[in-house]
Amino acid sequence: MREAVDDFADHLARVRNRSAHTVRAYVGDLVSLLDHAARMGCTAVADLDLGMVRSWLAKQRTTGAARTTMARRAAAARAFSAWAHRAGLVPTDVAAPLASPRAHRDLPTVLRADQAATLMRATTSPAGLGSDGPLEGPNPVKISPGGGGEREVAQALALRDRLLLELLYATGVRVSEACGLDTADVDHSRRVVRVLGKGSRERSVPYGVPAQRALDDWLQAGRPVLTGPGSGGALLLGARGGRLHPTMARRIVAGYAEAAGLPRTTPHGLRHSAATHLLEGGADLRAVQELLGHSSLASTQIYTHVSVERLRAAYRQAHPRA
Repeated sequence: MREAVDDFADHLARVRNRSAHTVRAYVGDLVSLLDHAARMGCTAVADLDLGMVRSWLAKQRTTGAARTTMARRAAAARAFSAWAHRAGLVPTDVAAPLASPRAHRDLPTVLRADQAATLMRATTSPAGLGSDGPLEGPNPVKISPGGGGEREVAQALALRDRLLLELLYATGVRVSEACGLDTADVDHSRRVVRVLGKGSRERSVPYGVPAQRALDDWLQAGRPVLTGPGSGGALLLGARGGRLHPTMARRIVAGYAEAAGLPRTTPHGLRHSAATHLLEGGADLRAVQELLGHSSLASTQIYTHVSVERLRAAYRQAHPRA
């Protein structure tokens, strides 16, 4: 059965073009399913049946798995069953009748437009806030790969942080997409960035004048200070010259939001905010879908619900007969 797991993972990555995160999650689910089936007497993939799959999902539910997790595990089981049937490993597609629990989708938390503006202004605060390392303390940033001193590094990090926040809010890209940008992905004349999203789908996303100014400042006065042997073509760099990691980007966003007295904010929260503000400003839903890189319009429609909820809240607060 181990060989079947490896072949299925290869199918997901090479044929279905799934992301590494999806492959990892589906393979983990499949290993759990096959382990459960083995305890029920299954000795080969061909012995797998619908009852075993349902028994596995029922056990997952009793351990407190969330509805979203259950939906993903059911999807993984169906994907494996369909692949195994096509590959001749099972006589029938045993998981085809399997129903998935409808995943509960909470409305995303978004910043108001004025709060987003406050966060963008927060990057003009003293250098070092929200950056890779403090200027003082147990892990101070002192020397950059480019040879700059402590003050130059601090200023470069502040410019990097400003660009990161401006890009996330201006474009609505995912944090992994922002950190994966190269300098060659930026079209300065048209003010667009080429983004490689989920499923290796490429799209072009525009950005505005504030982001352009932040980009110019970073490329002229920030990036050269941090550039080192490991920088390559990465647009956003860490304090030691390598490509900025998404985990560090999340820490940067959270640090500036906290310092500005804003609600807890993440890069994905800025993505939600950008989409909501676009729709509130009159943008077409299909255009927002394209900008965000959603494969399904259903993923984008959640932001219309956010706007409606805000409208209801404003109505209840302002209308005398609400």
